[in-house]
Amino acid sequence: MIVDLNCDLGEGCPHDAELLPLITTANVACGWHAGGADQALMIIELAAKCGVRVGAHPSFPDREQFGRREMVRTERQILEDCVYQIGALAGLAKVVRMELTHVKPHGALYNMACRDDAYARPVVHAAEIFNLPIVGLPGSRLESACHGKLVFIPEGYADRRYRLDGSLVPRSEPGAFVESAAEAVQHVLSLLQLRRIRTICVHGDNPQAVSFVRELRSALVQRGVEIRAFA
Repeated sequence: MIVDLNCDLGEGCPHDAELLPLITTANVACGWHAGGADQALMIIELAAKCGVRVGAHPSFPDREQFGRREMVRTERQILEDCVYQIGALAGLAKVVRMELTHVKPHGALYNMACRDDAYARPVVHAAEIFNLPIVGLPGSRLESACHGKLVFIPEGYADRRYRLDGSLVPRSEPGAFVESAAEAVQHVLSLLQLRRIRTICVHGDNPQAVSFVRELRSALVQRGVEIRAFA
């Protein structure tokens, strides 16, 4: 089995440099929920040195609540938002002669695109303009919107719990988070058995992100899982 390990980086959190050597893919904030051009370029430069691939992590325009506030946006607005952010990050990547490898929406945009066609369609359209795969929840509306247009990379979360329908438990509800690295390992092993997963995410803003990724990587390798970026 081959599994990719990804983290959301460039969000102003303190552990990005420690995480990069441990992962295979970085989702880089485009500045609308956190970060900015300086942080994004720094992450891209470090990723290039570590052999880590980078993708765009676009969001709603919501720095006040870290992109986690659900917003009413038209399909046109979402398309504009995403094209603007992906294009900016693609330009920064060219500074170090890197190419983006994927798009993964952030926060509320991710959740809404996974459940609502009106949000999924423009995200897919934006990624299609750049000919980039999309990372998201398996069985979601986002995956359906990619059908026949783009490669879809099904993702699982090491540090978040799921509802029975495969959606994430909202952060505002009890039990939304996996609390310990040991628990995260068992959680991921269960996900790999029960769901069609090609990449596993640990949030970069998780205070325990480094220990989660270290223990998760070690446990997967011990079980014969190859840690490698998705093709």
